Amino acid sequence: MQRFSRYWGVVIFFIFINGGNMNNLQYVTKETLEQMKVDLQRMKGIDRPAASRAIAEAREKGDLKENAEYDAAKESQGLLEAKIAALEGSLATIRVLDESNIDTSKVSILTKVTLTNVNTKKQVTYQVVSEKEADLKAGKISVTSPIGKGILGKQVGETAEVVAPPGTIQFRIANITA
Repeated sequence: MQRFSRYWGVVIFFIFINGGNMNNLQYVTKETLEQMKVDLQRMKGIDRPAASRAIAEAREKGDLKENAEYDAAKESQGLLEAKIAALEGSLATIRVLDESNIDTSKVSILTKVTLTNVNTKKQVTYQVVSEKEADLKAGKISVTSPIGKGILGKQVGETAEVVAPPGTIQFRIANITA
């Protein structure tokens, strides 16, 4: 019973970190969808059988009540199954965005936006993407990040106030492209 409850604790944890509601639509590019499918296939086809083998090997080593290797293998399997369930849940709520139909009249997901910090006059360009595709080093910010939320729906010339940990920052939308 202890192993069963530990597994469900892990599943609940993954549901929590995935936003709690598995029914939220997620918008991604075709490339991200394909990568998610590859990851799921790897987990099901390679990682899952490896976890089963690890459990079988640990089971052969003796008394299961005092077998730490068996407990670790079962816990690892539970984590893997939770990841698989979370990824399958995500795949069920994904909508693929067509990059050729992006409306550049306002900031929306997949647009590239050049922002000017009103105070420092520094410019920065970001592409607004889904949470799954966000990568600040690559210039991709999440639509749910403070900046993403602040600039969403704005048009060129408008100013967005972004509430960030250091305080409120004002950005002027300098350019929007696809």
